[in-house]
Amino acid sequence: MRRGVDYIGVGVGAIIVDDAGRVFLAKRGPQAKNERGLWEFPGGAVEFGETLRDALAREIGEEYGITIEVGDLLTVTDHILPDEGQHWVSPSYICRIVAGSPAILEPEKCSDMGWFALDAIPDALTQVTRHDLALYRDYVTRR
Repeated sequence: MRRGVDYIGVGVGAIIVDDAGRVFLAKRGPQAKNERGLWEFPGGAVEFGETLRDALAREIGEEYGITIEVGDLLTVTDHILPDEGQHWVSPSYICRIVAGSPAILEPEKCSDMGWFALDAIPDALTQVTRHDLALYRDYVTRR
């Protein structure tokens, strides 16, 4: 059985922000589970018995070789992809890097990455990233 396909999956996301206020985005690679070729706030699936925060820190470490501090929960999104036959629940957290510099460690899952100012975000975004970006912009404005 496959999570997100045979049953609802849980995938956590990291809105990683640097000191200049830029956000880290990754472009989904050719073997990503869904929404290939689109830019996203990175993250991954939660394993059985793992907390959301631990899963997020593990996934970001595995995929980009960095250690993050997982901060505030921004939102939880229904990530339903009827054309791909997938259904996920996706909590997203505001994070920052505490050690390392991002590198693509799983090129089959990620084909590009970069830091982007909020007014220079690529247009081709995943469903969850579009949703989370709008909420993050509101969050920044209120602070």
